[in-house]
Amino acid sequence: MIRVLLVEDNLGLAGNIIDYLELEDMACDHVANGIAALNLMDAQRFDVIILDINLPKMDGFRVCEHVRNQGDDTPIIMLTARDKLESKLEGFQMGADDYLVKPFEMAELVARVITLSTRRSGQIKKLQFGNVSLDLKAQIASVNESLLKLSPTTFIILQVLLREQGNAVSRQRLIDAVWKDEAPESNTLKVHIHNLRKLLAQGDSNIEVKALPNASFCIALTSTPSSKVADDNDIEQTDNKQERR
Repeated sequence: MIRVLLVEDNLGLAGNIIDYLELEDMACDHVANGIAALNLMDAQRFDVIILDINLPKMDGFRVCEHVRNQGDDTPIIMLTARDKLESKLEGFQMGADDYLVKPFEMAELVARVITLSTRRSGQIKKLQFGNVSLDLKAQIASVNESLLKLSPTTFIILQVLLREQGNAVSRQRLIDAVWKDEAPESNTLKVHIHNLRKLLAQGDSNIEVKALPNASFCIALTSTPSSKVADDNDIEQTDNKQERR
């Protein structure tokens, strides 16, 4: 089921949208101001956010900007009566994924929600997991605001893993993200994974790269930050074991 957050201060319109989405078997939570929206987003995750611009306490532009600065990649549809190009461009600049001008057809809103629910937003400016953060614009990685010196390749690998927030990422997906159509040597990804593990440990991060069954990887929290680098043989044995499965 698609879970939607509707941020709209026009209660009549909000009621109509909620009823229509529920008829389409979507779950819809509703708040009427920007601050309440941010509080609810801190408490739970949604598949899509429908966000009005003219809101009490904090307007939709500021809400959207705050969400992206926090590294939240939930897709956002801006819903507004402002139909000028300048407003649309500002919305996209703040991190919106789509823009629907009032009045609109409910069927079109539903179609856009369904489309966006199948992916995560590419508009985020920061990724965060544990005490590690990536500034995607500046291409900088840090642990508790201390610079983490990653190569371009390890940065891309960490970025892909962080976007999944602990979910499994296949070996092939990592290879495609880094090398695209130019297949690397068979051992190349393993070397970069090991280097990333070593740098995360040396930087006292509280996350680690774990090998999973079916030749996949994920980011996970460690119990405590540690500067101890995992032993090469342990890593090699773990990766080989997963690849044989």
